[in-house]
Amino acid sequence: MKTSVSNLIKTTLAVALVATFAACGQKTDTKAASTTTTTVATPEKADIVYVNSDTLIHNYEYAKDMGKRLQDKGKSANDDVVSKKQAFQRQVGDYQKGAATMSADQRAGEEQKLQRKGQEIQAYEQNATAQFQQESASEQSKLYDKIADFAKTYAKEKGYKLVLTFSKANPTVLFGDPSLDVTADVVKRLNDNYAKDKK
Repeated sequence: MKTSVSNLIKTTLAVALVATFAACGQKTDTKAASTTTTTVATPEKADIVYVNSDTLIHNYEYAKDMGKRLQDKGKSANDDVVSKKQAFQRQVGDYQKGAATMSADQRAGEEQKLQRKGQEIQAYEQNATAQFQQESASEQSKLYDKIADFAKTYAKEKGYKLVLTFSKANPTVLFGDPSLDVTADVVKRLNDNYAKDKK
């Protein structure tokens, strides 16, 4: 479960972030995707700009906090399942030690109990995974809404007609002039907004 939850967290976040930015569009070159822009410059006359979603998610404090919350929830769920499995393994071990001294009916009864218990643990693990996926989807929806709402306001304020995104995971645009990259400005302003919201 630990590996599956950890992989689920990573996959869920990656899918959410790609989906978030795919809905807005995408654009940049692969060199721009691999470097973090340190200056906050915005094109003056551009109608179309882009945001490097990889850089945005790496630097957006809300996304970092969301990832930590999901990671903590995943670890807690994993620890709970591992604990239940270990207790079950102890029960199986106890049964195996005492099975030789039991009658056939007692063994059959204990085996049925253990089988039911094993099925309960499996169902519990599946439910924990499903609940984690639902919570992840809810968190991703909140992240999408924050970024999409900001993008609308940002585009209107700056006079942009289109805000595209780029992600190495989904590189539909092969080149974007670096002068159209507004990632640093978007990250700064999103983080400023998030810092105000946290107060």
